[in-house]
Amino acid sequence: MKKLIIAIAITLASPYLYAQETYHHISNIGIYEFIDELNTLGIVNVNTSVKPYSRDFIKTLLTQANEQKEKLNNRQRKELEFYLADFDKDNAAKGKKRFDILYRSDSLYSITINPLLGVNTIKNDSAFAYNRWVGAEVHGHAGRFGFYASLRDYAQNYRLAMPTYLTREQGGNYKVDGDGGEFSEMRGGITYGWKWGSIGMIKDHVQWGSGYNGTNILGGRTPSFAMLKLNVKPARWIELNYIHGWLVSQVIDSARTYISFGETRKVYHNKYIAANLITFKPYRGLNLSVGNSIVYSDLEVQPAYLIPFFFYKSIDHHLNGMSNQVGQNSQMFFDISSYNVKHLHLYATLFLDELSMKNMFNPDKHSNFYSLKAGFRVWDLPLSNLSLTFEYTRTNPLAFKHIIETTTYESNRFNLGHYLTDNADEIHFALSYHPTRGLQLFGSFTKSRKGPDYTKITTERLGLPFMEQVEWEQTFWQVGARYQIINDGYIFIAGGVNNIKNYTSYKYTPNFMLGKQMQVEAGICWGF
Repeated sequence: MKKLIIAIAITLASPYLYAQETYHHISNIGIYEFIDELNTLGIVNVNTSVKPYSRDFIKTLLTQANEQKEKLNNRQRKELEFYLADFDKDNAAKGKKRFDILYRSDSLYSITINPLLGVNTIKNDSAFAYNRWVGAEVHGHAGRFGFYASLRDYAQNYRLAMPTYLTREQGGNYKVDGDGGEFSEMRGGITYGWKWGSIGMIKDHVQWGSGYNGTNILGGRTPSFAMLKLNVKPARWIELNYIHGWLVSQVIDSARTYISFGETRKVYHNKYIAANLITFKPYRGLNLSVGNSIVYSDLEVQPAYLIPFFFYKSIDHHLNGMSNQVGQNSQMFFDISSYNVKHLHLYATLFLDELSMKNMFNPDKHSNFYSLKAGFRVWDLPLSNLSLTFEYTRTNPLAFKHIIETTTYESNRFNLGHYLTDNADEIHFALSYHPTRGLQLFGSFTKSRKGPDYTKITTERLGLPFMEQVEWEQTFWQVGARYQIINDGYIFIAGGVNNIKNYTSYKYTPNFMLGKQMQVEAGICWGF
């Protein structure tokens, strides 16, 4: 028995047997775009529809690319060496390892500690806005266990990401100060990895669905929330991703709210999400994903929703019975991502909030509440180191919405899906050129529109027309440059013309952004 215990302890402690998963945040676009580029070249084979990736997974991909360096051009080889100096520190050549405030590693553990600081600024014809942050982060492993934590404090003189704002800025629970405010963000978790999977309890941002200007299954814009996260790859041709999240409803439970010494203690309704995405890989470079989710409340954590491969709508029917016409809030989604043609990524995502086959083609009765995104990115054509991106997004009325306030597809009242929410469409076009390691020159055009908000209507909710009238629109031209100093350290500047029109009393945009204005953005950061 003693020998068995020792053997188990050695197995759990050994860092070389299996992976240690610590997740690398989705805001570090440099490494994610480089992996996407390697994918289009056929150097690596990645399911890019689920992010963030773990640091260990990124290391594996970079190692695979390093074994095929002869297929890369000079700039790509330098990018590869640059990222290996961070994600594979122990094997980096002396003097090539990236700079960290603290890094320690041996056969049993590793730990890295770095500060987080940065500022982004926006100057237009109306105002000067800034967003600054300070904090620190740590990540490492002990045997098969991974751990990471990131704490930062944000301050803004103009609030940039309120729940109603149609922007990709990260959401926060502000302490309001005039037009500005402050919020803090704590991310991190503890994970356990084995040869073909990992499981963890984390608090982080997750992004599901294909796309480059926002995704429409899980957009990753809400304040981070705690979740049980599972990833398993039992065979080459299949992968399962699952989360069970503890959302923040911000809906007051009056029965549990009370007054203590003259102060009101507001208690919110519990709110949860269970979601899975099963990806089939029939050919190298082709990923076909199908999944579903349910947002539920007024229950404790339901064991049936902890089963990662279930169809949760059926569970909802079982728990609520046919007499309860308004149960929980369920969704389905499909994603196709193809890297089968060298240099080209083709993709499409369909989010189904409700679909009526019976009334599919009846314009007066349809309840086709869906969001569709489709597009492509091509690398190295017609010029080496150049990428061209085009995508289109359309979201029908009432997609991402729900009639019951405690089961909306939201956390902290920020939509979990596409940042434009429902009854909206968008065309996005972008060019990106990488003349040398770390330097990106880019230009983009984005045209976004949003129609009437039907959320509060009490009359017939079927057959609602798409974009009956335009209540908000944005046309944004931008060019700029970004330089990556260290792996998570950037400096950038961009300028262009931003034209935002808001035709309704709904506040979709900060006041200082309204109208047609010249806009310049600049910033510098160490960590996100």
